Amino acid sequence: MKRIVVTGKNGQLASELRIILKKEENFECFFLGRNEFPLEETKILHDVLGMYQPDIIIHTAAYTAVDQAEEELDAVNTINHLASEQIAEYCTLHNVKLIYISTDYVFDGTSEVPLTENIKTHPINAYGHSKHRGEIAVRHFAPRAIILRTSWVYSSFGNNFVKTMLHLMEEKKKLQVVADQWGLPTYARDLAQAISIILKADKWMPGIYHYANRGEGITWFDFASAIRDITKKEVQILPITTEEFVRPANRPKYSVLDSSKIQKTFNFEIPSWQKSLEEMLTLLKTTN
Repeated sequence: MKRIVVTGKNGQLASELRIILKKEENFECFFLGRNEFPLEETKILHDVLGMYQPDIIIHTAAYTAVDQAEEELDAVNTINHLASEQIAEYCTLHNVKLIYISTDYVFDGTSEVPLTENIKTHPINAYGHSKHRGEIAVRHFAPRAIILRTSWVYSSFGNNFVKTMLHLMEEKKKLQVVADQWGLPTYARDLAQAISIILKADKWMPGIYHYANRGEGITWFDFASAIRDITKKEVQILPITTEEFVRPANRPKYSVLDSSKIQKTFNFEIPSWQKSLEEMLTLLKTTN
């Protein structure tokens, strides 16, 4: 029986992991939130983890308020960087496997081709910098960790772009959505399923992996249009530029992740973003 600690228990990915991993008889899982595992209190994290004696830690918890992070530099650095460093140290000291969830925001968005794991990182906002420092700390203190970079995560749990769009489409007849930022959505349930496959693999394969749903890169405008078309909402969606939608934090213009490495390494196929979006919207409709 493997003991697994999952941080960020109320987040989208941890919520999906709870559903996926409870089906596995060989895993005993402990889901820790802010109350049980306060990331800002870095000095106690080793002691808290010691109470659970995990074999594996899946570190999904993070400070993810991208715009707010520009004003809260100490908080975002402590939670995303220094706490990750402490977790990585614990893993090496106690021979614990680590899966660290990272982000496409470690890139600057200047690439014109899908991003492989060996493309140079260069974050352009405080959140991206903090996650990048977290990656560096994990690689240094837990060199046998798995780092999973993902993008545009959504789920039936928590707050995300899909649910925001659905809410706005109920309220408005016309929406403006950015049409010059490119990426790929990730259905958190698919990512949770991929993590389950990694956990059950015959061999632990450390390194950096990218995971997003399969397909050509799309813009936020394309994503919003697909949500409207699938749900048959009567709303007009107008494309706008990043410059027209001013926000405190810079966003990468292009962060389409190439996920071929994780598929080849662990021998599974990632669903298309269209198929997964339809699946999530159907689930949302049946549970509401």
